[in-house]
Amino acid sequence: MASLQKRGPNSYLLVVEAGYDSNGKRIKKTKTIQSRTKKEAEAELARFIVFVESGMYRTPSKMTLSEFTLEWKTKYAQTELSPLTLKTYNHHLENHILPALGHLKLDEIKPMHILSLLENLRKPGARKDKVDGILSSGTIEYIYRVMKNIFSRAKDWSILTHSPMESIKKPKVTQQKLKFYDEQEAANIITLLYKAPLMWRLFCICAILGGFRRGEILALEWSEVDFENHSITINKSISLTIKSQAVVKLPKTDDSIRTIDMPAWYMEELAIYKQHCETERVALGDRWLGGDKNYVFHAGFGKAIYHTQPSKWWKNFVEKHGYKYIRFHDLRHSCATILLENDVSLKAIQERLGHSKQQVTADLYTHVSKSLSRETANKFNKLNPNMK
Repeated sequence: MASLQKRGPNSYLLVVEAGYDSNGKRIKKTKTIQSRTKKEAEAELARFIVFVESGMYRTPSKMTLSEFTLEWKTKYAQTELSPLTLKTYNHHLENHILPALGHLKLDEIKPMHILSLLENLRKPGARKDKVDGILSSGTIEYIYRVMKNIFSRAKDWSILTHSPMESIKKPKVTQQKLKFYDEQEAANIITLLYKAPLMWRLFCICAILGGFRRGEILALEWSEVDFENHSITINKSISLTIKSQAVVKLPKTDDSIRTIDMPAWYMEELAIYKQHCETERVALGDRWLGGDKNYVFHAGFGKAIYHTQPSKWWKNFVEKHGYKYIRFHDLRHSCATILLENDVSLKAIQERLGHSKQQVTADLYTHVSKSLSRETANKFNKLNPNMK
C-alpha cells in the first residue's frame, strides 16, 4: 500500500509499505517532498513506489555517500558509462570525493560541503599522483561532473528531493596553451625517429601525419589500410586495457569515423613493414595470440599494445635523444598546426582530426590562427610609404 499525505502548503509525505519485519511489524518507507501541486506529488509517489519495491531505497538519514556510490555503480555506472569513463570516475571518487564526503549521510551533504571540497582541490597537495603542482582546472571541472552525476541519480531515484549540486556553478576551465611541433621541428623529430625500431617509428609518424589519437592507432587493423588509395580508415579505438585485454570501442564521436589520405612515402614504408609482419606471423604459427584481430601495431604475438605504452615509449625516446618533449597526444596538435601554417582550411583540418564541429577546431587552434593572421597583416608593411 502507498499513501500521499499533505503536510504543508507545498509539502507532502510519501508513505510506501514494504512488507513486514521479523517481528511481524509493518515496514514503512517514508519521504517528505516539496511539490506545488498534488499531481506532481502523485507522480513522485509513483516513482517512489517503484524504487522501494526494487529494494534499493534507504532513507537518506541512514545512507552515507560511500554506501550510495556502491548502489550507483551497480545500478547505473557499470552499464551506462564506458569502461574508461567508469575508471576515471572511480579514480576521482576514491582519491578526492569519498575521502572528503564519503562518511556523511546523503541528506547531511549541503552545497557548502561541495564548495569547500572544490576550494580544497585548488590548493597544493590535492594531487594524488605524486606529481608536483596543483590540479588543473579541467580536472577540477571533471570532479564536479562526477559529483553532479551521482547526486542527480540520488534525486532521480527519489532518495533525495534536491541535489546539493543544483545551486553550484560549474567551475571555469582555463584553456591550457597547447604544445606542438612546428613544421621544422616535426621534420627534425621524424628524422630522429629513423633511429627507432621500425614499428615505433611508423606508429609515431602516423600520429604526426594523420592527426590520429593514440587509441585510434592502437586499434588500427590491416584491413583498414588501403595501399592502393594511400589512405587509412579509422572506425574504432582502444583507450583502456583490463586484465591484459584491450577494450575496443567506437571512436570518440561519430565524426571520428573517417578515412584519411596519407603521404605516398609513408604508405610505401608501411607496406614494407606489413611484409615483415606477415613473415613474423607465419613464423609464430600456433603462438599467434591475436585471434581474429590483425593489428597493424601490436605488442608481439598479435596482441594489442597496452594502451599507455606508446606515451611511455615516446617520452623515453625523446628524452633519451635530448629533443624538445611534448606529449604523444600533442603530435595530433602538431599535425593541425602544420596544416594551418600551410593555409589548409579549418574545415579540412576538422575532418582530418575527426572533430564533431568546426568550432571545436577553431577554438583549439585559435593561437595559431591569430599568429598567422598577424603574419598576414605584417605582409602589408612593405606598402608603408614611410619605409625606405
